[in-house]
Amino acid sequence: MFQKTIKLVFSIIFLGSISTVNAQESNIPEAGKKYVLANVDVTGKITYNQQTVVTFSGLEKGQIITVPGDEISSAIKKLWKLGLFNDINFYVNKIQNDSIFLELNINELPKLNEVKFKGVKKGKVEELTKDTDLKKDKVVNENLLTTTKNYIENKYKKDGFYNTKVSINTIPDSTENRVNMVVNIDRGKKVKIRTIDFSGNSQLKTGELKSALSNTKEKSLINPFRIFKSSKFIKDKYNEDLIAVVDKYKENGYRDARITSETVTYNDKKNTVDIKINLEEGKKYYFGDIRYLGNTVYNTQYLEQILGIKKGDVYNGKLLQERIADKSKPDGNDLTNEYQNNGYLFSNINAVEVKTANDTIDFEIRITEGPIAYFNKVTVTGNDKTNDHVIYRELRTKPGDKWSKENLMRSLRELGQLGYFDPEALKPDIKPNGADGTVDINYNVVEKGSSQVELQGGYGGGGFIGTLGLSFNNFSIRNIFNKEAYNPLPMGDGQKMALRLQGSSYFQTYSLSFTEPWFGGKKPVSFSTSLSHSKQYLYNYSTRDVTREQSFTISSISVGMAKRLKVPDDYFILSQSVAYQYYNLNNYFTGLFTFGNGDSRNLTYTIGLTRSSKGLNPIYPTYGSEFSLTGKFTLPYSLFNGVDYGNLGNLEENKMVSQPGDGLPPGTYLDEDGNPIYESDGMTPSTDYTQAAADPAKVDQVRFNWLEYYKIKFKADWYTKVYDKFVLRTLGEFGFLGAYNQERGLVPFERFYLGGDGLANFSMDGREVIQLRGYPNQSLAPIIEEGPKKGQQIGATVYNKFSLELRYPITLAQSASIYALTFAEAGASFDSFKNYSPFSLKRSAGFGLRVFMPAFGLLGIDFAHGFDAVPGETQKSGWQTHFIIGQQF
Repeated sequence: MFQKTIKLVFSIIFLGSISTVNAQESNIPEAGKKYVLANVDVTGKITYNQQTVVTFSGLEKGQIITVPGDEISSAIKKLWKLGLFNDINFYVNKIQNDSIFLELNINELPKLNEVKFKGVKKGKVEELTKDTDLKKDKVVNENLLTTTKNYIENKYKKDGFYNTKVSINTIPDSTENRVNMVVNIDRGKKVKIRTIDFSGNSQLKTGELKSALSNTKEKSLINPFRIFKSSKFIKDKYNEDLIAVVDKYKENGYRDARITSETVTYNDKKNTVDIKINLEEGKKYYFGDIRYLGNTVYNTQYLEQILGIKKGDVYNGKLLQERIADKSKPDGNDLTNEYQNNGYLFSNINAVEVKTANDTIDFEIRITEGPIAYFNKVTVTGNDKTNDHVIYRELRTKPGDKWSKENLMRSLRELGQLGYFDPEALKPDIKPNGADGTVDINYNVVEKGSSQVELQGGYGGGGFIGTLGLSFNNFSIRNIFNKEAYNPLPMGDGQKMALRLQGSSYFQTYSLSFTEPWFGGKKPVSFSTSLSHSKQYLYNYSTRDVTREQSFTISSISVGMAKRLKVPDDYFILSQSVAYQYYNLNNYFTGLFTFGNGDSRNLTYTIGLTRSSKGLNPIYPTYGSEFSLTGKFTLPYSLFNGVDYGNLGNLEENKMVSQPGDGLPPGTYLDEDGNPIYESDGMTPSTDYTQAAADPAKVDQVRFNWLEYYKIKFKADWYTKVYDKFVLRTLGEFGFLGAYNQERGLVPFERFYLGGDGLANFSMDGREVIQLRGYPNQSLAPIIEEGPKKGQQIGATVYNKFSLELRYPITLAQSASIYALTFAEAGASFDSFKNYSPFSLKRSAGFGLRVFMPAFGLLGIDFAHGFDAVPGETQKSGWQTHFIIGQQF
């Protein structure tokens, strides 16, 4: 399309009958003579400055050149290599004495004006434009056209469109020396695999060999195990799978197994291929003697334990390599990592076959330990918001410490878990210095937004609810009075501050929390505190009237400390907190308590032990686990407050008695107004049960004056990479709410409500909402079976839940992380441990999508089908849609 034209022209003018020749000036060069380059005049279709073009050619005024000669040839090659011109001509204008004047006539290649893709969906155009880098003003040459064509064809072939054809047309634009490009793409149909046949296999079944073909599968109409496997024929993947077949034999002892031939036959009419693979299995081998050479740091017995291979075991070449150096697991338990984690960066370990006798192979594990390496310079770049000390305190690679691959990987995990940097971009630059046995490391981080804004408005609970939440996850409280630090807020010290306001016509809630993850700045001891206040007015859901003379308020404060432990390992965190809540009811009769005037108090101590090894990306962890066990306790007031809770509420045995500190003799009985009841003399406090009637409101005022309970929760969360980018999350939960004194009974607060999206927008009773998709929110709580309150929810005191969730990342870009998921889960809740039946579960399954944007947090949607009925109903729950906003990962 674009022709290359290069000319070297020497104009020769014959003057008819030459009687005289001007020896001083001519345009006829003498062959082999050297000239002084006097000038190069640039002509043709060009937009570059003339002197720039001459500079590109490498020619210089005053230069000695030979015409014809190497200087002109070299200039032509240099100009052509630029890829900017399609026509290059040199002319001799004139020769004056020993000086030569040249003309360089060139034509620039056209530049791209616009590009259009035909034959693909609109959504793919932007991706193709970006991948092919077809930008405006790009020089259009044969190389660009060929590269673009090959890239697109190969791209679609990798997706199974093996017959993709691409043609590119260039159309001159009305603008001078510009072209428009039209890329025509004909993907054709996907080439599917019809059959895969093996021959020569007697030791391994055909099914085993087909399973080794991870990305090469036959067409199958119904196969439940082929959810994420396609039958597309992709040449590159097929070649990889051929190697996997041979490896399968090696895993089973057949070291000499090989593929003698393989054919792929294309069926044009059906657009399918048939694959035939011929095998030669060879004989089965076993491990013989395994000797270790060069090991001085570790004794042979210890290395044998790590290798885990004994004499007489079936030969497995893949296993042997993994036990020496498992490249698929950076933190694998292998010999190389054992040395790498103990400072021996320069160590080298190889397994060498030294003898083969019959079916037995002897090996030598040859170890070059080398010197111990130490961390030297440890630097961080790329952090323009986060202060250096916040990063350095998380690193396990300190200058002067022994080299440890384990500590390097742990440092990357800790940086990723901070949430301030793009975890997908965390790639350390490691520079070993063999001369002095040191290692320099530079952690290059990419900052991402760590603050979040929650702004919501909508109808819920019978009225409009508005929410404003601000979360600053990399706050700097020490700079709060420094005007220069506001951009827009003081940031960079790794502290967390959150403010949340929520309200409607009948309630308001305000909360403020602060966390310092390194209290004191020297050790990973976290300090946290929070304040909250909420007030609700009596609301009529039918008339939507608000009665402000009737209200219920809760005020709370909490303080907590958490410390990273060293034993059993430093993935463990011990946390403790103390919280106080004050409940006040003012003429608020709703059934939450039997009394509508009064108050209640909740003083709790919470202790938790957590082990979290999830990594690297907190949004999309691909490995690791998290286990947590927490206990929440109040004081056992019934042990020392002198109240006989067994007789409370008994009409025959009045339960209203004085409390310690009331200034009355212990056991004094009170009337319905809380005044002491006196005997007939009018002076002596009565102890006669018949002189006062029981008041349920006063009963509950005594029972719930100080809440008394304990709560135990356990959670186990695993992440496993199952195939390619697919990650399986396995989750199990258990919770139990108990009472110290069975006569006093369980409190109506702090109960578990199972079902729905797991979000509690508003609740006044301290309930914990447990996610179980496929059912309406909080619908799986136990209900009262009999009496006037039949059908009313009472909340659960014990629950368990199990969940399997398969995730696949669509993109993990810094601007937005998106992943799809499918899940199956089950759970149940009960009103007492006596009725607890852990396998009488409510089941569901479904699929969903999650989007994490730094400024707004986690957003998502789930479509779930509940297979069972909610309590009190007979029809199964069916399909439910759940919107997820701000939920934990």
